Amino acid sequence: CFVGTKETAFIYAVTSAGLVHSVTRSCSAGNMTECSCDTNLRHGGSASEGWHWGGCSDDIHYGMSFSRKFLDVPIKNVTGKSGSGLAAMNLHNNEAGRQAVAKLMSVDCRCHGVSGSCAVKTCWKTMSSFEKIGRFLKDKYENSIQISDRLKKKLRRKEKSQRKIPIGKEDLLYVNKSPNYCVEDQKLGIPGTQGRECNRTSEGPDGCNLLCCGRGYNTHVVRHVERCECKFVWCCYVRCRRCETMTDVHTCK
Repeated sequence: CFVGTKETAFIYAVTSAGLVHSVTRSCSAGNMTECSCDTNLRHGGSASEGWHWGGCSDDIHYGMSFSRKFLDVPIKNVTGKSGSGLAAMNLHNNEAGRQAVAKLMSVDCRCHGVSGSCAVKTCWKTMSSFEKIGRFLKDKYENSIQISDRLKKKLRRKEKSQRKIPIGKEDLLYVNKSPNYCVEDQKLGIPGTQGRECNRTSEGPDGCNLLCCGRGYNTHVVRHVERCECKFVWCCYVRCRRCETMTDVHTCK
């Protein structure tokens, strides 16, 4: 089953991070009446170093608070308490997503001065692109930690030899090992990768080596016929050539 797998952990984290990112952006853009820019940074900075806080810093605190209420409270209400098994793990993965957004906050600045001399800078805090946050969480997914399904006082690693190593706020946790996504399993709703089109030259997830799970691939030639080199002729019609191309298509065995 998919419950408690690495993939489930990633979905919880990326959903939570996405909600923080979306709400916070809406706050900064002035699209929500409940929030705006982060007012805690106003009138701060370091005049001696030639910069001060200004502009519109992203109010990530409101975004994170909204995400906790929207995503965490239902989990706690259903289970009755946050310390029960899968619920505690899901709450941790939700928070890991939020922490990813906070960790990747950066400071942007704009220069002021004669002829762009940058004598004074106005700076503000901004979130990273969601693409960067997604890459961070993807790395956490690939290095996720398996925890014991026998939850006692707190979440702990399954490997007894590693239990003294603390679990970080940004780590993704899972209980159950993932099923084999390469092979079709109708009961679990897994379509497998047989017959999937793949890219022979790619080293990424769309590449034949990875997508075909080591089974190899078939190659067949596909003929494409389309109109091309179209020109307007006075008056009044369009004249085109009929172009034919042959391309290799690779599908997993």
